Amino acid sequence: MIVKEIRKMAKEMGINGAKMLKVDLIRAIQVKEGNAPCYQTGIAACPQTGCCWWGDCQK
Repeated sequence: MIVKEIRKMAKEMGINGAKMLKVDLIRAIQVKEGNAPCYQTGIAACPQTGCCWWGDCQK
């Protein structure tokens, strides 16, 4: 997903991500979804398989 799409998603969730980096945007969305803000923090076996970023993060 490109940053423009992520910003749109964040805006729809009530997150002001205009000046946020992609990683920070995704982590803010994770928090809003009720997940831990762990996108690309190096967790090798992340148990949050229901997170919409899981596949991209685990690459």
